[in-house]
Formats: sequence, structure tokens, C-alpha cells
Amino acid sequence: MHSSARFLIEFGAIILALGLLGRFAARFQFSPIPLYLLAGLAFGEGGLLPLGTSEEFVAIGAEIGVILLLLMLGLEYTASDLVSNLKTQYSAGLVDAALNALPGAAMALLLGWGPVAAVVLAGVTWISSSGVIAKVLGDLGRLGNRETPVILSILVLEDLSMAVYLPIVTALLAGTGLASGSLTLVVALGAAALVLLVAVRYGRHISRFVSSDDPEKLLLVVLGLTLLVAGLAQQLQVSAAVGAFLVGIALSGEAAEGAHSLLSPLRDLFAAVFFVFFGLHTDPASIPPVLLPALALAVVTAGTKIATGYWAARRAGISAKGRWRAGGTLVARGEFSIVIAGLAVTAGIEPSLGPLATAYVLILVIVGPLSARYTEPLATRLTGRRRGKGTPVADAEGTANSTAPEPHEVA
Repeated sequence: MHSSARFLIEFGAIILALGLLGRFAARFQFSPIPLYLLAGLAFGEGGLLPLGTSEEFVAIGAEIGVILLLLMLGLEYTASDLVSNLKTQYSAGLVDAALNALPGAAMALLLGWGPVAAVVLAGVTWISSSGVIAKVLGDLGRLGNRETPVILSILVLEDLSMAVYLPIVTALLAGTGLASGSLTLVVALGAAALVLLVAVRYGRHISRFVSSDDPEKLLLVVLGLTLLVAGLAQQLQVSAAVGAFLVGIALSGEAAEGAHSLLSPLRDLFAAVFFVFFGLHTDPASIPPVLLPALALAVVTAGTKIATGYWAARRAGISAKGRWRAGGTLVARGEFSIVIAGLAVTAGIEPSLGPLATAYVLILVIVGPLSARYTEPLATRLTGRRRGKGTPVADAEGTANSTAPEPHEVA
């Protein structure tokens, strides 16, 4: 068969399969991420239908997927949001990092993988899935709940921490010496700080330059600027993902809103391709040996995330029910855990790290929506408290929430 025809058949089959899997997940109201990972396992080496001609294109699409994921995340926040969250919620971010990164680092060291793998696995267990959690909050009607701002603040701090964490990981994975590695790290953090400063001070001018009433021109300018900055960031060892994230933060107002609506379908397409690509590089036979460590790590870090949300909500004055809801909602891991693990897989530092991360994410991306729904009633039952009936409150769009917080909660 002609190579171009085979490529079209292979890639078309992948996209069609992802679309059907996404519809299946939506019908049963859970995240499609585990299904995309399983599809990658099926199409990869050792799977049922290994790819041939389309794998290189999938690799490029996966890199674009990471860039678009971080760009869209950055579009959710303005520079003022960034500064405000850092000032008011930094203590919750520190508790979150300590409770959830340390178990990952400890597991890597216990498995004998070394300090670099420990730093990587710490990031995998630390970062919650913003995409999965945002969907769960909407599905459960909790966008207007009083604990929701606490949840979002923790997610914002985790996402912003990537601007510092990813350059560190990139420098460590490069395997350079102490002197050159330190120089690379300084350059990376300096570049990230410079872009962040430009975003804070000149974001409005950048948004005015990018903004256009023509959707086609807006799409081309935003996408081109993002890819350009991402490429330059990667050249400076900052990570393309961080560059894209900072571009998103720099855009605000009509430019950000227009770019968000135009790029959402592209983000969804290439993000799905990214998860498939990660699965392609994981041999299914390598998962069973790491399944028990992944399960143990999932149990421990589900508990530490619940503790994180409970502590942060208590500090914000939320009642006990809201604290348990906040903790249970933060359990899900997903896209960014895979992004971090993908860096290590590409660098080839530890063959078992990719399979462990895949199994870990598969477990928690399934458990996360369940813990968001059932942690509070289960905790209430176990602590012997009587479960009261909430008073419906209106969410941001004026819709009553059936799972509203109790009347005695304070913001």
C-alpha cells in the first residue's frame, strides 16, 4: 500500500477511535483520559495494532497538544490573578506541595531510581488535574459552593508552580554537569521571570496587538505567537509548555475570550493525540510489575490530597462538609502528571517510570470523580455527624445548585 494512503488510514482510524471513546466517556460522565491512554497502549509496541507510518506525525501532534494544554490553562488566568493568588494562598500551596510531592519522591527512592527520577515522580503525584476537576465541579453543580474558590486557588498555585518546576526538571533531565546545569537553570528561570514580567506589565498591549474581529486572523496570530514563544523557550531550556503557559497569561480580555473559544476544539484534538502518544511509548507488559507500587502511591496521595483540601478549606472558614468536599475534589490526577512523566520518558532516565505514571494516572483519573462525589457523605457517616439538607444557592450563571454548602458555612 502507498505510504500516504497507509498514513491516512492509520491516522484516520486513531482519530475516529478517540472520538468514539470520548462519546462513550461523556455518556457515562467520566473523563476520557484513561480511555485515551488505553488506546495508546493498544496501538503501541507490544499492543494489539502497532502503528507504522503515522507514529512520527502523532509525535508532533502530541507536542502541539502539550503546548495547547498549557496555553489554554494560561488563558484562564490574568496576570493580576496570578499575583493575587501568590499573595493570599501561598501557604495552601506550600502545604499542597509538601504533602503530595514527598510521597512520589519517596517512592522513587525506595524503588532505587535515583534523585532525578524522584524529582520527576514528585511532580507527577503533586499536580492535580485542572481539566478533570473543572468538569467534575460543573457536573456536580458545585461551581457556586463556598469551598470552590479554595479548590481553584490550589489549582492555580499548582499550575503557576510549573513555571518554576518544569525548567528545573528540564535541566536535571538534560544530564549536564553541576556548573553547566546550574547555568542552564539560571537561564531558564531568568527567561521565565522575564516573560512573566512582560505579561504582568504589558499584557494589555500584547492583547491589543493580538486582538482581531476576524476569527481567522485571531486564530492564526495567537497560534503562531504561541508556537514561536514555545520554540524559543525550549531553545533556552525553559520548556515549550511553560512558554505557552506564559503566553496564555499575557493575553486577557476579548483576545483571551476569543482565543479560548477558537482553540478549544484544537486543544481537545491534540491533547487526545498526546495521551495516545504517551501510551504508545508504554509497553502494556511493563505495567503489571509496577501496578502494586502505583496502587500504593495512589492510595497514599489520594489521602494527602484530601488532607490538603480539608486544611485549606478549614483555614478559609468553610464548615466540615465543605472541607471534605474540597479534599475529595482535588484527588484526580491527569494531563499534567502525564506531561511531566512524558519528559522523563523522552529522556530515557528510568524505563519503569512511564508505566508507573500511566498506571497511577489511570487509577486516580477514575477514582477522582468518585472521591469528589462520595468523600463528604462517607466522612460524615464515619464521623457520626448527621447529614443535613443544604440550601440551594445560585452558581455563576444563576442556576440553583442541589449540592450547595450548608447555611452556616462562611467564605
